[in-house]
Amino acid sequence: MKLWSKDATATSQLVEHFTVGRDKEFDALMAPFDVQGSMAHVAMLTEQGVMTAEENELVQTALANIHAEVSQQGFVLPADVEDIHSYVELLLTQRIGEAGKKIHTGRSRNDQVAVDIKLFLRATLQEVKQETEALFSLLITLSEQHKDKLIPGYTHLQIAMPSSAGMWLSAYAESLVDDMEMLAAAYAVTNKNPLGSGAGYGSSFPLNRKSTTEKLQFATLNWNSVYAQMSRGKTEKAVATGISYIAATLSKLAYDCCLYINQNFGFIKFPDELTTGSSIMPHKKNPDVFELIRAKCNRIQSTPNELTLLINNLPSGYHRDMQLTKEILFPAISDLKACLQMTCLMLSHMEVKADILKDEQYKYLFTVEAMNDLVNKGVSYRDAYREVGNQVDAGTFSYDYKQLLHTHEGSISNLCLDDMATEMKKVLAKF
Repeated sequence: MKLWSKDATATSQLVEHFTVGRDKEFDALMAPFDVQGSMAHVAMLTEQGVMTAEENELVQTALANIHAEVSQQGFVLPADVEDIHSYVELLLTQRIGEAGKKIHTGRSRNDQVAVDIKLFLRATLQEVKQETEALFSLLITLSEQHKDKLIPGYTHLQIAMPSSAGMWLSAYAESLVDDMEMLAAAYAVTNKNPLGSGAGYGSSFPLNRKSTTEKLQFATLNWNSVYAQMSRGKTEKAVATGISYIAATLSKLAYDCCLYINQNFGFIKFPDELTTGSSIMPHKKNPDVFELIRAKCNRIQSTPNELTLLINNLPSGYHRDMQLTKEILFPAISDLKACLQMTCLMLSHMEVKADILKDEQYKYLFTVEAMNDLVNKGVSYRDAYREVGNQVDAGTFSYDYKQLLHTHEGSISNLCLDDMATEMKKVLAKF
């Protein structure tokens, strides 16, 4: 019998297949967290006198064993069980008898699912944080390594002013700092305990929600039982927004790499084993990895909107619509982690060409430098602008780029990498 069944009448197989959807797939991911929630709930029930100390010891030992089993890689829910919640209760009852039937006391599947999702997302956000931190550290290292290799800077995709490989890469490092601010905000929304809110209206059992909050190491709890249910969907959207910021940074970086590896640019290159060939053109070395990172990250950026369309205009209380948040968000998080890992792999093997700006086509990058030199010699800004412009029109402009002197914060010669690292450290402390 299902947890909600009042008799043994079978649900239509067609209806059951439609309503279950992909839930078992995602329940397997949340399985260890479901057990953790049950362990905290049972301990609290014992403190409140709803369960005995003997029952608690029996249940906790069995739950610890089940936790180890469902944490194994490749764990799959059996086909004949409805969900992870009923599966855990079934195993307990089979192994320890009547005490196993008491673990659902004072709970609804609504708050049980809600706490599972919060625990899963909290752990997953920590993983995303670690992967992002690894990419940030790599970008800082590469920025220092390539800070003296000048490359063109572009506006409107037209040659604009001198940049450097270090400046280019550290721009993305700093972008990740802001992205992590958004992820930290999503983490704060996630790190609140909904357990004990029942189906959204609390319970007549003497529950202690502060106790389970402490046991599950949440920062605080969703205080209002109705809002605890309303946080479903809202939490997922917050997380989706956080990961979408990181995805936007990765997508833009991937596009740059696709551009810079192009023969008409030729700023960077990668080993043959990290590129792909063509079935017809023997010379091709395609940046397929970056193209797929760009595509996957663009799709990840649609996740907040997809969740908005799912949860928008729902009244308060639980609705089955919420079931679909998992199949929207969970794969997006998995894709983002893979994209972060692949970006690290590719950049770790990237070579940056030296002396790029010696090419004649880049000489006009230095018009601003030449104009500033004239201003420093006492020529007015407008006259200097006109003089350099006339040289460009006449084809007589030239400039020795070895004389570049940029000293302000964030410029070619002062990338402020240590300051960026300090800012990232501050953000990481929020998790």
